[in-house]
Amino acid sequence: MTRRILAALMALAMVFALAACGGEPAAEEEEVLSAEELKAQVDEIVAGLTVPEDVDPAAVQGVEDGVFTVAMECAYAPYNWTQIDESNGAVPVASGYANGYDVMISQIICDLYGWQLEVVASAWDSLTPGVQSGIYDANIAGQSMTADRMEQVDMAGPYYYAEIVVVTTADSEYADATGIADLAGGTATAQSGTIWYDSCLPQIPDVQLESPAETAPQMIMSLTTGMVDYICTDVPTATAAVRTNEGLKILNFAGTDGDFQFASEEERAENVNIGISVQKGNETLRDAINAVLGQMDADDFNTIMNYAIAIQPEI
Repeated sequence: MTRRILAALMALAMVFALAACGGEPAAEEEEVLSAEELKAQVDEIVAGLTVPEDVDPAAVQGVEDGVFTVAMECAYAPYNWTQIDESNGAVPVASGYANGYDVMISQIICDLYGWQLEVVASAWDSLTPGVQSGIYDANIAGQSMTADRMEQVDMAGPYYYAEIVVVTTADSEYADATGIADLAGGTATAQSGTIWYDSCLPQIPDVQLESPAETAPQMIMSLTTGMVDYICTDVPTATAAVRTNEGLKILNFAGTDGDFQFASEEERAENVNIGISVQKGNETLRDAINAVLGQMDADDFNTIMNYAIAIQPEI
C-alpha cells in the first residue's frame, strides 16, 4: 500500500473522529505541516528516485563538463528567490544565495546525474535568449509551456501544474468576486511577458490595465501599495504572497463558468503546465531531465512546492 493511500485512510479516519466528537469541519481541522515535516516528505520523495539507466550523464549536450548551468530570475518566489545565506540548501549566485522550488528541482536533477549545479540570476526577458545562444544549459524559472515559447526552445516537463488565480486585498470591493465578470472596471497588473498579463487580464470587462511589472515582487507591491485593485498570477506565487502579506486574498475561479477562458483545453494546459527550457534540438538534455521528472507526479511536485513556500523568507 503506497504512502498516499495510507495518508488518505488516516485523514479519513480523522474526519470521522472529529465528526463523532462534534468537532469543527474537517477543512478547518486540516493540519498545517511545518517546514521540518515537509522537508522529511521531500527527502522521502528524493530517496525514491533512481538514476535513469538509459542516460549517460557525461554525454548530455552542454553538460559534458559536469556543470549544469541553470538560469532563473532569483526574484520570483516561491519558484526562486535570493536570500542572504546558504540555509535550507541555497546555492551561491552573484547577489547572494538562490533558493526556491526551481533550485530544489535543479538540485534533484544534478544529484541524480552527479552534476555540479550553477545557478545564474537573469532578467525574465533574457532567459530564452540565453538558452538559445547556449549561455545557459536550461531555464528552470516557472515558465509556461506555451506554443510560442516552444517555437523558440525545447521544453522538458511539466515540472509543475499551476492554476491561474487573482489576488486582491481582503477589504477590496472585489474580495467577494465569484468570477471575472465581478472584477469589471478594476485596475490590474501582472508580470510582463506572461499569459496572465497578455491573455487573462484583458478578458475582464472594462479592466484598466496598468503597466506590467518586471518582477513578481513588483507585481505584488503594486497590489499592497494600492496602485492596483488586483493582480493575476498562479497559485504558488499567490500562496507565497498571502503568506508574507497579511490582508491579501486569493480568488480562484478554476472549474467555474467565471474562470478565464481559452480557445481549447489544449491551450489551457499549455499555460498551466510549467516546463524547463533547453536549447532547440538538445534532445539529450531534454530527455535526461524528463527521465527524472517522469519519476515524480503532481503530488510530489506540490509537496516540494509547499516546502519552498514554508521556508520562503519574508521580504
